[in-house]
Parts: sequence; structure tokens; C-alpha cells
Amino acid sequence: MRLPVLTEAEMDQRQQELAARIAGRRGAVRGPFRVWLHSAEMCERAESLGAFARFDCSLPKRLRELALLMAARNWDAQYSWNAHVHQAIEAGVPEAAVKAVAEKREATFDDAADQAFYRFCREVLEEHFVSDETFADALAHFGSRGLVDTIGALGNFTMLGMCLNTFQVDLQPDKEPPFPDVRGYGRVVPQSDGPRP
Repeated sequence: MRLPVLTEAEMDQRQQELAARIAGRRGAVRGPFRVWLHSAEMCERAESLGAFARFDCSLPKRLRELALLMAARNWDAQYSWNAHVHQAIEAGVPEAAVKAVAEKREATFDDAADQAFYRFCREVLEEHFVSDETFADALAHFGSRGLVDTIGALGNFTMLGMCLNTFQVDLQPDKEPPFPDVRGYGRVVPQSDGPRP
């Protein structure tokens, strides 16, 4: 990691309180929270939004996890992907869809609501705009609250990916690199099979 991990002795009282709250809710202070603790006010706000996006928003768990994976892949955030890929599958995201997202291919879902959610998130992340048709379809399935929560979740997960990559938060050593075009904290050019005739 590009910043030192703060020890309890190095933290002021506010940082210690935040670290205790994070550990109580999430089991430990890890990943991006080791970065955010360098700015206690930022940490508090990021933790609060992140907790809402992960645990309390109106979306079902499988879609919260799918949004996280889609934002992680959009930002090539391997740490975030590795931390959540199994949770997403356990929550009901089909493995074939997870693989498609990892490989930047179109994912398909049997459930119409899940497909509408995927299209909505994909357009937001890749196009930066959402077509009228996609918006209307997603709105019909999730209502205004669901769409607002989706944007909040995608924004939070995007900030998470930016943090993890910028500060090079340590990748889990026991995990395989999840994306074919990323190693460490950079892109790799796929190897060709030799010259083409």
C-alpha cells in the first residue's frame, strides 16, 4: 500500500473511534478503510455511504453485489472484485454472468428485473448516460427509490475502486488475478499467438 497503515498508537481519538466502529460492523479494518482513516471525516462519510450501499439500501443483496462487481470491473479494482465475487455468486448472481462481467462481455440473466438492472448499470458505467428505454424498464422494476439507491451504490463502489487502485491497497495474496488484462496495478497487453498470415 502506498500509505502507511496507521497503528492504534498513531491514531487520534477520532480515528480510533472510527476504527472500532468499522471493525465492529465489518469484522476488521481492512482494504480501503486503511486509506480513509488518514482523513477521519472522509472515512466517516465513506463508511456511512458504503454501509448503506452494502447493507441497507432498497436493492436485493444479489443486485447490490452485482453493482459492486460491475463497478469493480469498470475500475479494474481487483481487491474489491476478489473480496466480493463469491458473495455475489452465493447471493444468486449466476456464475456465467460473473464471468462475462470479468471478461467485459455482455451478461445475460433469466430474470427480467436482473437483466434490466444490469443494462441500467452498464449504460451508466460505460456510456455515462442511460437511454430512455433502459431507464423506463429499470424504473418499472425498481421504482424511483431503487434507481436512486442504484446510483448511490454505483457511486460508492466507483469511489472504492478509485481508492483501492490509487493507493495500491494490497491485493489478497491467495487470490488469482481476476481480469485477463490487468496485473498488479496496471494493464497488460494480451499475448498474441504469433503473427497472422
